[in-house]
Amino acid sequence: MNERIHKLYSLIEDESLDVLFITLPKLVYYFTGFYSDPHERFMALICVKGEEPLLMVPVLDYEKAVRSTNLSRVISHQDAENPYEVLKRHLNTGISRMGIQAEHLNVKRYLALKEATGAEEVIQLDDRIADFRVIKSEQEITAIRRAIQCIEEAVSDTVKLVKPGVTEVELVAELEYRMKRLGAEGPSFDTMVLTGEKTGLPHGMPGTDVVREGEFLLIDAGVFVEGYASDLTRTFAVGELSQRHKEIYETVLQANRSMIEAVRPGVSFGSLDHAARSVIDNKGYGEYFITRAGHGFGLEIHEYPSIHGGNQDLLREGMVFTAEPGIYIPGLGGVRIEDNVRVTKDGVEVLTSYPKELTVIGV
Repeated sequence: MNERIHKLYSLIEDESLDVLFITLPKLVYYFTGFYSDPHERFMALICVKGEEPLLMVPVLDYEKAVRSTNLSRVISHQDAENPYEVLKRHLNTGISRMGIQAEHLNVKRYLALKEATGAEEVIQLDDRIADFRVIKSEQEITAIRRAIQCIEEAVSDTVKLVKPGVTEVELVAELEYRMKRLGAEGPSFDTMVLTGEKTGLPHGMPGTDVVREGEFLLIDAGVFVEGYASDLTRTFAVGELSQRHKEIYETVLQANRSMIEAVRPGVSFGSLDHAARSVIDNKGYGEYFITRAGHGFGLEIHEYPSIHGGNQDLLREGMVFTAEPGIYIPGLGGVRIEDNVRVTKDGVEVLTSYPKELTVIGV
């Protein structure tokens, strides 16, 4: 944690800041070891040039914060207090340049911070701070492995319950129950179980649709373990599928493998998208690959990078992201096969181990 906070103070020097605010709860955790969802209440890690960092939390989180972090300065505010007035009492005058996470702050909080600090200039530091987190440490990788193991076991147990007539939401409930039983803090995003034509919706909403033979069943789920996420998608066959269904599946499987084989330090993220997309294009399904090929993850389910054809940033050892090409055909259904991968010194490590070959379930 001390090394991470040191990076924030180096950023203060680089950007000639007087104060820097970290307000995203997951990033407060990243830099301090303390996590809480404050809901509508104000919470921030505050780094003032030349001073020790200050963690400000709602009073109901104060004792937990003191126990969770080794920071020497932790303050709190009561629900009846204006947190920005409390903050103002702990800041020196003469603040001119303030650094913020613009993607997290709403306009009301931005204006309140600006008034409390008296800052004349506000610098957005989202990209600089995101770059701190893009290379995962071994400790972070260990947590990600545990999150992956948890979701793979939960999915493996849940698919045994699939049979014609069971609904999507029933399978969601079974899957999320198993996540918690296996040690997850909770889902890392809204659990997705889709059947039939709805598998052709990249972000479909589970409902009361029932599983039927001769159709796809898509499960896209992940968990948080020790604060870190996993993200797994597998598409299953419920009974015997048509030849076209099988062709779509094999095309996506080839695209997934082609993308992973292209991973190594120094290549562009755009080239990974191309590796997957060219397979799908060559099979005549290019118009149905309507999503990006993957995304980074870690403390958040969606982090840098976004893997699409226009991203010419280069892969670096220690990056972690998803490989998830898909085909989505309205009126028929779709396939997505998603793995979690890590860039190694010489190439790639596939962190997920759940089988990818087409698996028949429910019969």
